[in-house]
Amino acid sequence: MTVETPDWRERLALASARVPFRLKVSVVWGVLFALVALFFALAAFDTDWMGENFGFIAKGIRYTLQMAVGGIVLAVFLALLGALGRLSRNPVSYGVSGFYVSFFRGTPLIVQMFLIYMALPQIGNNLVDRFPGLGTGFADAWALSALQAGILALGLNYGAYMTEIFRAGIQSVAHGQGEAADALGMRYWTKMRKVVLPQAMRVIIPPTGNEFIAMMKDTALVSFLGVTVDSSEIFRRAQLVGKADFKNLEAYVLAAALYWALTAIFSYFQRRLEKRLEAGYVRDAKSGRFTVPAPGGGHNV
Repeated sequence: MTVETPDWRERLALASARVPFRLKVSVVWGVLFALVALFFALAAFDTDWMGENFGFIAKGIRYTLQMAVGGIVLAVFLALLGALGRLSRNPVSYGVSGFYVSFFRGTPLIVQMFLIYMALPQIGNNLVDRFPGLGTGFADAWALSALQAGILALGLNYGAYMTEIFRAGIQSVAHGQGEAADALGMRYWTKMRKVVLPQAMRVIIPPTGNEFIAMMKDTALVSFLGVTVDSSEIFRRAQLVGKADFKNLEAYVLAAALYWALTAIFSYFQRRLEKRLEAGYVRDAKSGRFTVPAPGGGHNV
């Protein structure tokens, strides 16, 4: 009986199978970075200029994060209210939440920014003209800075999209959980706060992290509102210094690198958070049921 020797394809497949997957990915990333470095060298970037102006552009990280954090806090609050409204049997709550989601998902974010930044002051002035007793202070309250308008627009826009995320997360909780809370005599808000929402967060947090990363990059749209240099974010600073020295390419490359670095950092923490949330739900290999680790080290079904 003769034993056939494997050909070169089979030997290559066997050799590849012995190489760890992470090592393969590292090699691929290394090749890609080498290609980027080659492109960087061939493009003949002015590295001296980039080194001199990197600090100025990087100072915009503060305002980028400030807008992103303020926007996501507002978005989470609005998304929770919107999701509860979408699940409500009250026609007013359902109608208001439906209108909110429809409008802010149906219009571009940049249009919403200009409406808030330019239209709101005009509304305030018109109201004062019609009702002089309101005073000029009332009109001034409607005039927001570009930073404030950006945070408000980002929160309203992303809150509309995240409403569906929160709604799906709440509906993912087993109905028996809510019924058990009702049987114990819990009020609606107590049931949501202590029973439903803590379990729904395991489903809500991962996509919310993705929305925060996307919002962090969308803060660049605030530059179209004409923010001042002192309160400008990454893209606006790159735009200003690049035009001033006719180094637009170098400036935008620096901005892209900073956005990429921020995304990588927050993606890392998002993965850590997701693993932490998933750690509490372990599938039993024999029964196929999910169990929750008990404080003593055992498992509660």
